[in-house]
Amino acid sequence: MLWQLKKKETGALSIHTENIFPIIKKWLYSQHDIFLRELVSNAVDAINKRKYADEGFKAEDMKIEIKLDKSKKTLQIIDSGIGMTADEIKKYINQIAFSGAEEFVNKFKDVQSNIIGHFGLGFYSSFMVADKVTIDSLSYADGSEPAFWECDGSTEYSMSVGKRKEVGTTITVYFNAENEDYARDEKIKEILERYCNFMPVPISYDGKQINQTEALWNRKPKDVKDEEYIEFYKQVFHDYKDPVFWIHLNVDFPFNLKGILYFPKLRNEPEFFKGEVKLFCNNVFVADNLEDLIPEFLLLLKGGIDIPDIPLNVSRSFLQNDSQVKKISKYIIKKGIRPFQRNLQRRPQKV
Repeated sequence: MLWQLKKKETGALSIHTENIFPIIKKWLYSQHDIFLRELVSNAVDAINKRKYADEGFKAEDMKIEIKLDKSKKTLQIIDSGIGMTADEIKKYINQIAFSGAEEFVNKFKDVQSNIIGHFGLGFYSSFMVADKVTIDSLSYADGSEPAFWECDGSTEYSMSVGKRKEVGTTITVYFNAENEDYARDEKIKEILERYCNFMPVPISYDGKQINQTEALWNRKPKDVKDEEYIEFYKQVFHDYKDPVFWIHLNVDFPFNLKGILYFPKLRNEPEFFKGEVKLFCNNVFVADNLEDLIPEFLLLLKGGIDIPDIPLNVSRSFLQNDSQVKKISKYIIKKGIRPFQRNLQRRPQKV
């Protein structure tokens, strides 16, 4: 006999973590490399939070250290950020998809804040490559004791007193058998350079700072010298030839966008015609597959574009195709073709 509703009913959807957690681990991100981007981004967030909360937090104390143990197949991400208490770990880590960024921004809403975290899922990307992940954290809050968290990728976790002596957090990733390739210097350096090169906090690996910390497009065009544009181009795109010209994009209405587009010297090399325009969101590399943003006839250009409010999907890997993207694309096309129009106008016209 079919069950029939006799009156209108309301209720809440029930989502079970034992069903959704495997999906998050396996399908949330298209590339496993992204796990390190997300963990370093979280470390930057933690440092930004401490910067706003701790007036005595000096620039030289703001740092992120990456340590690889090849024999143990582990990777540590160590930051000097605001840290977490045991209660905060329960709140921000154990509750999947709860982002601490929004709550923190509301708490310090009178301060201009730039917190990367948005969806609260980035930490769990580490389980794409790990058998186990641990957190050892000491909070900046007065009277806090260090807290230790451990999870083997199931929905079970354990917590105990941690070992951190200084305020900050240490994340340790224990690579699983399928992802032991990440326990190589070359692999970690490649990921850090690709995704973290312009994060605003010094990131050290093997005792050396590995990121530039400043993207040139974050400065005002009038404050940048020609030789700085050229040097930046050569460093980022590993091109030994000077670019022909460049366009410095800087707009804050009707959308926020900064970037530099370079036109490289023509040459008879197959790789040259591929171009390379990188998309960033708050200094974090997102993608270089920008067909929705940059038309094919401009893909010869090289450069970087940072759009803090760019509409991304939950994994921050792909653009969402909406009206905002179309407006940004029109702006880039207009700016990109202007130098060519000027050059054509200077040439003698044939009748």
